[in-house]
Order: sequence, then structure tokens, then C-alpha cells
Amino acid sequence: MSFDTDTLYRLLPAIHRIRDEEREPPGALKALLSVIADQLQVMEENLDQLHDDLFIETCADWVIPYIGDLIGCEPLHPLGQARGLARAEVAHTIALRRRKGTAAVLEQLARDVTGWNARAVEFFQLLGTTQYMNHLRPGNHQAPDLRRWEPLARVGTAFDRVAHTVDVRRIENGSGRHNIPQVGLFLWRLGAYRHTQSPAVRLDDRRYLISPLGAPLQLFTQPRTEDEITHLADPVNVPDPILRRVMADRLALYAARFQTAPVAPDNPVIDNADPSLILYVDGTEVARDALAVCNLQDDGATWAHPGPADRYAIDPVLGRVAVGADLPVPASVALTYHHGFSADMGGGEYSRPRSADAGGTVVQQVPNVHATIAAALAALEELGGSGVVEITDSGRYEETLAIAVDPDARITLRAAKEAWPTLVPGGELLLSGAAGSAITLEGLRVAGERLRVPDIAGNELARLDIVHCTLVPGRALDAAGEPVAPMLESLTVEIANVAVTLDHAIVGALRLHEGATLSARDSIIDATATDHMALAATDHLSASGTVSLDACTLIGRMRATAVGTLSNSILLARAAAGDTLPAVHVLRRQTGCVRFSCLPFDSATPRRYRCQPDSADAQAQQTPRFTSLRYGHPAYGQLARATAEVIRRGADDESEMGAFHALFPAQREANLRIRLDEYLRVGLSAGIFYET
Repeated sequence: MSFDTDTLYRLLPAIHRIRDEEREPPGALKALLSVIADQLQVMEENLDQLHDDLFIETCADWVIPYIGDLIGCEPLHPLGQARGLARAEVAHTIALRRRKGTAAVLEQLARDVTGWNARAVEFFQLLGTTQYMNHLRPGNHQAPDLRRWEPLARVGTAFDRVAHTVDVRRIENGSGRHNIPQVGLFLWRLGAYRHTQSPAVRLDDRRYLISPLGAPLQLFTQPRTEDEITHLADPVNVPDPILRRVMADRLALYAARFQTAPVAPDNPVIDNADPSLILYVDGTEVARDALAVCNLQDDGATWAHPGPADRYAIDPVLGRVAVGADLPVPASVALTYHHGFSADMGGGEYSRPRSADAGGTVVQQVPNVHATIAAALAALEELGGSGVVEITDSGRYEETLAIAVDPDARITLRAAKEAWPTLVPGGELLLSGAAGSAITLEGLRVAGERLRVPDIAGNELARLDIVHCTLVPGRALDAAGEPVAPMLESLTVEIANVAVTLDHAIVGALRLHEGATLSARDSIIDATATDHMALAATDHLSASGTVSLDACTLIGRMRATAVGTLSNSILLARAAAGDTLPAVHVLRRQTGCVRFSCLPFDSATPRRYRCQPDSADAQAQQTPRFTSLRYGHPAYGQLARATAEVIRRGADDESEMGAFHALFPAQREANLRIRLDEYLRVGLSAGIFYET
């Protein structure tokens, strides 16, 4: 039964309803029932939740350990924001125990405990041995078959099928692999992030770049769900980089939802509901039999191997598309594809937590209602100068923009759910506002120009929030994936009293007025090189305002007037040639707190608490190591496993320092090792390897 006001009101005898309507003022009894209905709805929701809490699939997070206790599933290290990972492990506990010790169970266990995709490999099956004649293994050859390309391409990976000589080193520390009692668990730390109908960048009539930034882009596999627990993961079941030859030989697994049926060309049958890549030409989805996979690397002024004349050629390694010579020149080319990254940061089609819009908020949509962002901003200005401009697709918008906000008002420029648009301003994106005004950018990627809060008459902008956005470090990327302007900043604030907030953002260097403040969390600030200036005043040398960093990675030098709180962060910086100041220099060192962070030992900061390195001699050993520091690389900003443990577990909650602190990678690995003690057969040993 629904406990809304009207339902309760209709249950009253008619005489009471008539008298309630005749009173002055009318509706007093109905208002009372409204209050009662609200409380009944709260009680109804509580009862529904109590019912949901009986089942592991629907229970609240706090109930998970109690259900686990009923079946003897001991809780593991808590993982902060990722604490819901325990749900899958508890749900599968009984099924896993029934098959304890098998490779399929170890693989499922690794996936449930870590939340990463996984594959288990029994290394004894890959040993090159003299076979017993009564137990022949026809598929186990001492020497690889050089006529089979795939086993050779997979050597050294989780899908290696070539025989190896015995390796007697211990697998637990990652040094040994191929031995009879050893099992390897390969983990994919990168996920596949979706782009839906993202327009390709046009080079000429027949050549296109898939990345909206016009840079090389390695495409990733959209993992297919495994139907049975006994099935071991194949390349199509994990977010692996797509190889040209693999995609060419198994096109039906990776590309397009259908192929043209000869008997009914106007009614294609979908045979791949969620492919890794779909090509759209002039708004129409291209069938699979019109695609070809080619190597489209540069060959002088053109591309090598442009593909068949009657097909669309795709290079999944470089992220390129070539239109066959016999095909008509398209007006537009777009693709749905997946790229690899470590976490929900910098914008994307992932779920972003967002507060509901206040009642009466004006929302102008692009391109559903307005064709351009500028037109939507103009319409917002006509309706009062406050509200939301929401971009509903993952398009590429090349416009010259300026945002001006009225007194005590806020303008939000954001991406809709499951959208990641790219803005390429024709000039500086100017941000201004009257007293008490605020601007929010959410879920966007901005390339080519900087954001600037100019020092002009009447500009008293109070707040600038950058949430789940990317301001491309180095402004843009060139054809080789290198930053176009590595020395230039992404954001300049020229006036005082502006509170700048970064939340799950990736930005280039910042130039802030000494009277402005910066508060950042779970973000990357990247000056493109450790000796470039990542944070300073607008003259590029003086100190910026007060800075607070929580779980951030800063690449480059920093100059600040003061520090509020600097915690769980990594400041990877080194002094430039001829620089007389330390790479990290704070003017006011009597206030503020620097704790559980990694920064150069000679940094001039407030007193440090449990920071690394803890001595000049330890500087070399305790400097963080990254898989990649180049924006655009799938493993950008990811700490390498070779990083010292004092950094990988050096945060205040024993997670890693830096922007990916909330992932708790070291705890995930430790949890898996704890569970392996329960599920691994006696006499076997297991090692953990990161495939990405």
C-alpha cells in the first residue's frame, strides 16, 4: 500500500473530508495527514530495506560482514570507498568452497577480493618436459610452432601457451614462474572506459583519428562476462589492449553489433550486443563485414596499408580510421569505443555522484535544445543568469566561450550522465562573476586553451569548482601523443579571494593569485615535467595563495604562500637549473600541516609528520616510481609495483599516497594473499602479477 497523502485522505469518512474543506482556512486535516504520510513512507522504506538486508545481493554495505559471519567468512582489510567489494566474495563463498583448490576458483576469488579482472594460470601445464608415454599431452610442445602467430604474440603474458624450462625461484615474490607447484594470478589494474558515438578528428576526406584530442589512442577490450565459474578467462573476458591481428582474426568478438544478413539486408540480426568498437558513418552504424583491421602507421605524408578500397580500415593500436577509396566521402565519422585507465577520474561515462538540482533550477541542454554551448549560456542569461548548461553527448565542441555570472548566482557547465564531451575553445575560456558568484565545471575535457579568471573591472568571482574534469596538461597533444605546450598552464586566476576546488580532476599547471586559495582532492596536477612549475603565482615565479591537497599527485615544482593541509599526497618535483629555492617552497611555515605525504626532503614546508623520504640518504630509494607520467597513456599516474612500500602503504589509512589513494591497491593485494591461504591446495604456492 502506498502511504501518500491523497490515499490516506480518501480513506477518511466523507463527513470529515467535507468539514475539512469547509473550514477556514480549508485543508488543515489534509495537512496533518501529509505529515503522517511522510513518516509512514519513512517506515515503509525502512521495512523494505530490512527485507533487502536478508539477501547479500541487495543488503546495505554495513550488513555484508554480518551475513559473512553466518557462513564463516572472515572480514578482510577495509578498502575505504571500495568496501563494497566484499559483497561479491560473500555471495560466492559457498560455491567457491565446493570447488576449493581449482584454478577456476582461484581466478574467481582474485576477481571477487580485488575487484580487478583476473586470470589464473597453472604453470606446470606450461613446462617443457619429457612426457610419460601412458599420459601424452599432444598440445604440449617443447619448441613453439613458428607458423602459429598468436602463441608467439602472447609470450610472457597471462595467455602464454608456449612451453618453458623449469624455474626454481620462489613465485611469492614475483621472481619465479614455471614450476610444478606454482600458480600465477594475473590482475588487470586498468579498466575499460566507454565513449559513446564520439566524433573522430578529421585529417582529410579519408583519414580520421579516433581520439577527440587527435593523439594516438590504444583501444581496449570491453570485457565479456563469463557464463560459468569453471571457465578460465580468455582475452575477450578482460580489459586488455586490442591487438591488430587478434581483432582481424576475431572481428565478431570485438567490432560492430551485427553483420549484414544476405537474406535480409534491411533487417540485420544483432549477434554482439556489447562490442568493444562500433563505427558510425553519417550517423548510421556500419556493419561488421564493411570493416577491416589494418596497420595505419605513418608512411611519409600518408598512412601505410590503407586497407581494401571497399571497406573502412581501423587500427586499434594507434586509434585511426581510413575510408576506402571506393566508398563515398563521409560528412561525419564517429565511434563507440573503450580506452584504458585506472580510476573514475578526469571525467568519463562512469557514474559520478552528484547532488540533485535545487527546485526551480533552470537546465539548458546541448545539443538536444541548443546546438551550441554559447547559445545555451545566452539562453540562461535571458532567464536570470543562473542555472545549468548540460551537454548530453560525448561530442567535440569547438567554440569560443565566456561565462559571466550574476551576483550571488551559480552557473554549472556539466556533462550529463554517461557522457564525456570535449571542449576545444577557440580562445581562452574566460570566467567572471559579480560578488558572491560561483562557476562549476563538471565531467568535461578541455583542450587547446587555458581557463582564465581575468583581472577586469567588476570581476569578483568567489568560487570555481572543477569536478571530474580534465584540463589537458600541456594544453593539447600532438600526433605523437606529446604535449603541445609543455611549459604553459591550464588555469590562471588573476584576482584575489577566489576559492578554487579540484575534485577527481586532471589538470595542467596552475597559476593562482596570491590571494586565491586552492583545495584539491583525489586529483592530478601535472606540469608535464618534474622541473616545470606546477603551482605558482601569475608571474610564474612568486608564491600562489594558500594550498590544501588531499590524496593528490603533483608533478612539478610548487610555490605557495601557505599550506592548509597537505596529506596522503605525492609531490614529484626537482629544482630547475639555476633555481635558488627548493622545488617545493612555502613562505609561511609556522602554520599548516604536512602529513603522510611524499615530497623532496629539502622542501621548505611546515613541520612534516610521517612523510617520505625521511632522510637525504633515503631520497633515491624512496622516490615514487610511476608506470607512466604522460597524459594519454592508459597507466598515466599509476604507481609502479617497484615503488617503496613506505609510499605504497604510507597514507594515514595504510593505502598508497597520491591520486589513486582511494583504490587501496596494496590492501587488495594483501587481502588476496590472505584468502589464498584458505583456498590454495597444500603444497602449491601462488604469485600475483599485474598484467596492466
